[in-house]
Amino acid sequence: MNDPFLGLQNVSSFEVTSKDIVDGALSNVKFMSGDLGIEGGQDISPEISWSGAPNTTKSFVVTLYDPDAPTGSGFWHWAVLNISASVSELPQDAGNKSNSKLPSGAIQLPNDARVKKYIGAAPPKGHGVHHYFLTVWALDIDKVEIPEDSTPAFLGFNMFGHVLECGVLNFKVEVK
Repeated sequence: MNDPFLGLQNVSSFEVTSKDIVDGALSNVKFMSGDLGIEGGQDISPEISWSGAPNTTKSFVVTLYDPDAPTGSGFWHWAVLNISASVSELPQDAGNKSNSKLPSGAIQLPNDARVKKYIGAAPPKGHGVHHYFLTVWALDIDKVEIPEDSTPAFLGFNMFGHVLECGVLNFKVEVK
């Protein structure tokens, strides 16, 4: 497994939980990607909540990354930035295309499929186990000032040095 945190600043962590991710696995195929060919996949983002972030947090970023994708650079499934420090959860389907369930002021970036929404897990059939990292980043800035068509990798580059702590929820998916 590739380490998606290699080369990033080493920071403390806080708790991230989800009613839709249980024991390191998605609770339902609807959270996987129908857009990328998974039968029954609906590209619905799981509910996610967090607690214990530093009191000095000014904003949050949420990302979903698969370092095992056969691309040479992994695959960014989701990135939401400029979430107010007063927010501590995103409801199920917050990553829909309409942005209707995102907190006010939050921005959804295009993922590696270049759509501004959540794209669910979709490892290629027979490629083995893929490890997914659903990460909540607590930042010391109110906003990450980047264009709304930026890539999640560019977001990460611009967050570097502003991360106070992060919380990670891991899950695994394999399509046989």
